[in-house]
Amino acid sequence: MIPFKFKNAFCIFFTLALYGLIPTIGNAQSITKEAFNDSIRKLPYFSIHDDNFFITGVPTNKHIDHNTANAKYQISFKQMITRDALPWDTYLFITYTQKAFWDIYKESLPFRDINFNPTVSLGKAVFNKENKLKGILGLSLEHESNGRDSISSRSWNRISFNYMTSVHKNTTANFKIWLPFMYKESNADLLEYVGLGEINISHEIKRNKLYAELLLRKGLNLDGKGVVRSRIYYNPFNRNLSNQYIMLEWYLGQAESLLDYQNSKSMIRLGYVIKSNAFNWFKQKR
Repeated sequence: MIPFKFKNAFCIFFTLALYGLIPTIGNAQSITKEAFNDSIRKLPYFSIHDDNFFITGVPTNKHIDHNTANAKYQISFKQMITRDALPWDTYLFITYTQKAFWDIYKESLPFRDINFNPTVSLGKAVFNKENKLKGILGLSLEHESNGRDSISSRSWNRISFNYMTSVHKNTTANFKIWLPFMYKESNADLLEYVGLGEINISHEIKRNKLYAELLLRKGLNLDGKGVVRSRIYYNPFNRNLSNQYIMLEWYLGQAESLLDYQNSKSMIRLGYVIKSNAFNWFKQKR
């Protein structure tokens, strides 16, 4: 469970941020509207979406053995439908993310759960009066399920809205809220654990070398259900400026996987990641 004092502060911060009451402290953006549109036209149609990774680790809140240690991996990609702006200067794309929990330390190496998350999305860049990039809005229709049937079936659908922007020097954030539907049959209390939104904050500590990220999510109830997920990314290659990193992740909370979304977890995992470049629009030029 999340401690009471932290829980209260968490709830207040989360509510303020979701409703836009936390001010933007600084604008690291420098890309112009013309440069942004030119970059969109040059983007490959097929690219990564969220982080692609393979990490493995152990719990911090229970005995460590072959039943509690595991691996988690994620595959995520995006396909641009059109690179030409649609009405209202929007862009249409589809994404697919697959997250798997793999008991690699058990004798038969079984998969515990696999979650599938396809989406159809519209994106729109927001510019200030000087035609400099201020943020990126997204509207998505999402489905997420674990592909099982009977009592192990878990699924939900949502219309989600997100806004990505710079909040401070070298710090960017993605604010996301969702309107869920068609989820009560197999997991009626899901919103008590996943809530109605999340905040993902990314800070560049050393350019192309070291990053820190924090994801916060609060369930609809008044107790400690929710998620605090922290990540450290480190690029160990001296001359490699690609998006390959070593990632350390600590996941604390519920709903890491759909199958056992009600279970509280505290897992530390380490592994290889191909990092998403979603926040790169807001990097300062150096």
